[in-house]
Amino acid sequence: MDIVIKGRNIEVTEALESYIKKKLGKLDRFFSRISDIQVVLSTGNSKSSGTTQKVEVTARINGKIIRAQESTSDMYASVDLVVDKLERRIKTFKGKLLDRSRSKPSERIEGPEEVIQIEESEEGALSDRIVRRKRLNITPMSVEEALLQMELLGHDFFIFINADTSEVNVVYARKEGGYGLIEVTS
Repeated sequence: MDIVIKGRNIEVTEALESYIKKKLGKLDRFFSRISDIQVVLSTGNSKSSGTTQKVEVTARINGKIIRAQESTSDMYASVDLVVDKLERRIKTFKGKLLDRSRSKPSERIEGPEEVIQIEESEEGALSDRIVRRKRLNITPMSVEEALLQMELLGHDFFIFINADTSEVNVVYARKEGGYGLIEVTS
């Protein structure tokens, strides 16, 4: 498992780097198929709480992406909280994989499947109103897989190509509870 640690507006000290690697290294006991983990540390100012120390973690497991982020006034506390959140999401992912393989033995996942990969590009290039731009590689998957990926990323929506219809679809979390599906037809 590769762990890459980057800092934005903060210098990553050796002590902090070793602390993060020690905490994230324990995730192997929950799921041994973690290929790599990227950690981004940043610091900023907040009107209500002063300086905030933010930790964003992205883990790749069997072609799936699991994300978590936390921010507090202490970087070490943020690391502890984000590792706990990531641990819960990995356990959920592992449980759903086990449930799926038990209920549908003929449809087991044979190899890693490519999913939507999100890459940040330069900010502010399009207009003053667009503050962030992302480029997506969309691959075919079932609605169930898209819902799982949305949950693992911690997002409110997820764009994917429906494997059954070969059309672009969007799943989203509804405010009233449950999920919605938008089917785009051309």
